[in-house]
Amino acid sequence: MSAIYTYQPVDYAKAIVQPLPNQTWHQKDVFVDVLRLDLIHPVLSGNKWFKLKYHLQQARQQQKKGILTFGGAYSNHLVATAIACRLEGMAAIGIVRGEPAPALSYTLQEAQDYGMQVQFVSRAAFTDEQAMMATMEQANPGYLVIPPGGQSEAGIRGATEILSLTDQVPYTHIACAVGTGTMFTGIVKSLFPHQQALGFSSLKIADRENNSLLSIVKAHTPSNSFTFLYDYHFGGYARKNNVLIAFMNDLYQAQGLPTDFVYTGKLMYGINDLIHNDYFTGNTRILAIHSGGLQGNRSLLPGSLIF
Repeated sequence: MSAIYTYQPVDYAKAIVQPLPNQTWHQKDVFVDVLRLDLIHPVLSGNKWFKLKYHLQQARQQQKKGILTFGGAYSNHLVATAIACRLEGMAAIGIVRGEPAPALSYTLQEAQDYGMQVQFVSRAAFTDEQAMMATMEQANPGYLVIPPGGQSEAGIRGATEILSLTDQVPYTHIACAVGTGTMFTGIVKSLFPHQQALGFSSLKIADRENNSLLSIVKAHTPSNSFTFLYDYHFGGYARKNNVLIAFMNDLYQAQGLPTDFVYTGKLMYGINDLIHNDYFTGNTRILAIHSGGLQGNRSLLPGSLIF
């Protein structure tokens, strides 16, 4: 079995703030710290717990027998939901986008090991997400349905609590990787007036003026204190190249900070690139959110990473 069977509770006290000393950054009067959400649990780590906690509460209050949610073959959200439900004594169903492969991905195998029932649905069905979710809810009575990535009011509500784990006041910028935009929306809602949120898109998005990321933020807060960075996706969701992998290895060697190639590696690469290109005007304190997702690195060839 591939899963790490560790049914301990989430421990907020382990979410340390890790400074990243870097002489080049400091010479430009830019300082970067990382909020290590990846340390709060060996499996249910990063932002996933925050996006799930109020869904779990709702499921308990409504006496649901379990949770049904959605994701791809390498979805961190599915693994997190699987173990969260195991911890809560609930059933879990994961609806996977795409046709079944000859063998389950490491991610889906882990979710299954935690007790999740995995079902595959065609990519075509996912094109009308609302209709597909309604169909799955009707076919599985007694389950609370959570949208992909926990993208909902409950998910955003949980994400607003992330910055409460540290003193955010000294920071001028809060930076995170962005998938569905759920965590980022919660971060924007949590900002102080002097702060800006930077969202590094992990997806290749063509329309930078009208897209789902902008829509979800604008639907939930009137704040304009945010910027999306769209140039650090490395070809699209879960795409990578040797430049990104080398950067992740260099970062770990220099700072002891493990990242993943889907989200946090691209986040840190983007921050470094912006600093080197004088995006920031000085007197800048950045808090980068480590949103977990390290399990995704297991899909890389052995030896690709030094951690």
